[in-house]
Amino acid sequence: MHVYLGLGTNLGDKELNLRRAVREIGERIGTVVSLSAFYLTPPWGFASDNDFLNAAVGVDTPLPPLEVLARAQRIEREMGRARKSAAGIYHDRPIDIDLLLYDDQVLSLVTPEGDRLVIPHPLMAGRDFVMRPMAEIAPDVVHPVLGKTMRELFYSVKIG
Repeated sequence: MHVYLGLGTNLGDKELNLRRAVREIGERIGTVVSLSAFYLTPPWGFASDNDFLNAAVGVDTPLPPLEVLARAQRIEREMGRARKSAAGIYHDRPIDIDLLLYDDQVLSLVTPEGDRLVIPHPLMAGRDFVMRPMAEIAPDVVHPVLGKTMRELFYSVKIG
């Protein structure tokens, strides 16, 4: 399966955090086949003095979606992320790894902890910091719900 992950960090050595996350993803989740440039962006959804460094990565993996999520969350914890954002409340963090797309599948799954994993990521299309790197590494990939390419979605975010 081919998955796309969104990466973000706004604490510590941001570039080092992203590079470490990509290395860990390659070791634990699958073969990294594409990596976007790193983009400096303002915080989204909360106030902070710390800008984010964001990227997207494409990975070939044999793992099912819940295992990709579990391994990504393990990487986050090991890199110092103390808590996940929940109920629209966001925090500064050394790393954030979001599962954006899992092949062309549309899924709603429940994790062992009782959380819901929705794929494609329900907020991705409205976030410039997600769509800019996705349009870079996967411009012709079609969003399985919206029926538009990553490039089209990026330009609609920029215009709208």
